[in-house]
Amino acid sequence: MSVTASCSVVERVVTWSRDGSGSGQHFASVATRQGSYTNPEKEGCLRQTSVKCAIAEYSNRLQIFLTKIKHGSAQQQLSSLDESLKIIRSAWDLCLGKDVALHLCLQVREDGILECLVERLDASQTTEMQLAAARFLEQVLIKDNVEYIVTRMGMDSLLKFVVEVNGSDLARQQVNAGILESLLKESERTCLQIIKLGGLQSLIELCRSTDIGTQRHCAIALGNLAIYGGEEGLKAMIQMKAPDWLFPLAFSPDDTVRYYACLTSVYLVGSPICESAAAESGTLELILPFLAKHSPEDFGQQEFGHKQGRSKEWLRRLVSLLDSRRPEARALAAFHFAMEAHIKLNQDRLEEFHAINAVEALKRLAGSPDDTASKYAAEALRIIGEEIPHKLSQSVPLWTVDDVVYWVKQIGFPEFASEFEASRVDGDLLLRLDYNNMAEDLNMKNGIQRKRFMRRLRDLKIQADLTAVDPTRLDLWLMRIDSRLTQYSYQMLDAGVDTKSLHLLTDSILDHDCGIKNGLHRALMLHAIEKSVHSVDLGSTLVEAPVKTLDVFISYRRSSGSQLASLLKVHLQLRGFRVFIDVERLSAGMFNDKILEHIRAARHFVLVLTPNALDRCIGDSENKDWIHREVTCAIGASCNIIPVSDNFLWPVADELPEDMRVIAQFNGVRWIHDYQEACVEKLEKFLRSNAIRLHELQ
Repeated sequence: MSVTASCSVVERVVTWSRDGSGSGQHFASVATRQGSYTNPEKEGCLRQTSVKCAIAEYSNRLQIFLTKIKHGSAQQQLSSLDESLKIIRSAWDLCLGKDVALHLCLQVREDGILECLVERLDASQTTEMQLAAARFLEQVLIKDNVEYIVTRMGMDSLLKFVVEVNGSDLARQQVNAGILESLLKESERTCLQIIKLGGLQSLIELCRSTDIGTQRHCAIALGNLAIYGGEEGLKAMIQMKAPDWLFPLAFSPDDTVRYYACLTSVYLVGSPICESAAAESGTLELILPFLAKHSPEDFGQQEFGHKQGRSKEWLRRLVSLLDSRRPEARALAAFHFAMEAHIKLNQDRLEEFHAINAVEALKRLAGSPDDTASKYAAEALRIIGEEIPHKLSQSVPLWTVDDVVYWVKQIGFPEFASEFEASRVDGDLLLRLDYNNMAEDLNMKNGIQRKRFMRRLRDLKIQADLTAVDPTRLDLWLMRIDSRLTQYSYQMLDAGVDTKSLHLLTDSILDHDCGIKNGLHRALMLHAIEKSVHSVDLGSTLVEAPVKTLDVFISYRRSSGSQLASLLKVHLQLRGFRVFIDVERLSAGMFNDKILEHIRAARHFVLVLTPNALDRCIGDSENKDWIHREVTCAIGASCNIIPVSDNFLWPVADELPEDMRVIAQFNGVRWIHDYQEACVEKLEKFLRSNAIRLHELQ
């Protein structure tokens, strides 16, 4: 069957064909030829015609198999479940397939098939029948069908099947996680019921899986729970240590898993309930490096789950992140909206961005000095067809009066814009403002308003690029201690402080001359200066004395060991250890010495040995390989070294450089993924006991 429609300007040809697998029909090609203008009305009619044809074709084909699912023999039911699954998946994968797939999912419900599918999950059925029914059910659990199950059928039978986690059955793991992903985006009430019946516990267990499909479902499911679960759902996530388990997902080799683990983290960090736990998990620090390697358009098309985009309600809950105080949250939210804009353009659904009030938030962000987030926000606006606002530079000290006035309006204080303009406040003066200036010089009499404004100004100071006025990189030195301290960079520079004069600072100078009123922040600076007293140059990378302030440093080969390393980090942190793992977040020029600094500060050095992990060390006489350098540093710092091997074969000892051969003599742990708890318990015993150290061997 073929459908052809054309007009003088836009011609689309949609060809239908069977793919030979019995999975029904699919779009073989969609071609577009454009002239000097487009006719949206005719193109819209053509789109509707194509969708109607697709619905008719797919629906007729599906109906044959739905009848056999209800009334056929056991073998007919199994084969019909398989064929129905192929049809639904094929529909979801169409370029115009969202409407088609939604229609088919409703058809499944109206034909009474949902009840049949849940019945076939019962323990009395064969394992093959249970899995086939669960796979098909997972694909048709759209919001309306989930609501139907919750209100008409009850979830007890379904969740009884789903919460059973079999560590060795990857197919069952994947389908269980997929069903949980769909159930957790229905409502807060449903989320809480799922938690009560063990769904969150099951999901946390599944996060340990190495199966990519399972990991994808877990990452998205945790995100759905964070979005739809409400305050009680967030509390349950904290209680079950969900933010910690996002970290190994964010370390997955699969981009989709990493993406949704990061997206879930920014949702959690936006909640006061979860902010601390989400920030401490380390996942946020992976976001900006991840975004730097991807484009929204390409990322939206590279994986099946992205191609149809997210629902309007799901996106509505993302809008608030565009105004988040966290730069990682703003950047990731803007990236997602840019990706959705490309998808919605192809679906002719761009009006959804106006319906969820996303456009104004995108405009605010596009005009902000946040380079990464503003770039993605501007991309989304271009696709939507909106005007791109004036872009502010991150070099705040160089702002003009007009730039300051624009920023004041943008952050929600337009009634005071004339005061800033009349006082000729430029970027330099903006960074010097205090509460008294705001009240007396700029007529902001309301104390609550001043607090709100100063909070936004503090965030601006942290984001600001001070390179033009900071030749000795004082701002970078403060960031190494704690990024929050960079809010004081400009006022310290204004007081004449640079990295060469840090050793002269006292509590009194920081308080009275630099205007730093927070005593804890002053103490953090003075402590950092005291620690670096033996450094030759405070302005360069600091090298501390090897004081053991860290429990565990985890070393791993990034090409093969990142997942195991991230799992070990979570397991050990949950057992109370302070753990460092490099997440490739350290800036160029800081990387080498900072990594070695953490090793010297660690009591224990866990060396993750995955296949071929030491191959680059062989013949490395110049100590260039990073595993080699980390191991020799750990030996020199008298760390307790514990190898954790996963399918690793030791090379001949004489092939390794002489300065690291001793590692083969240390007691280690053989990692078996299906017995994680037992492996970690053995590792914990090594860490807590008097393990053999280098000087004892010598």
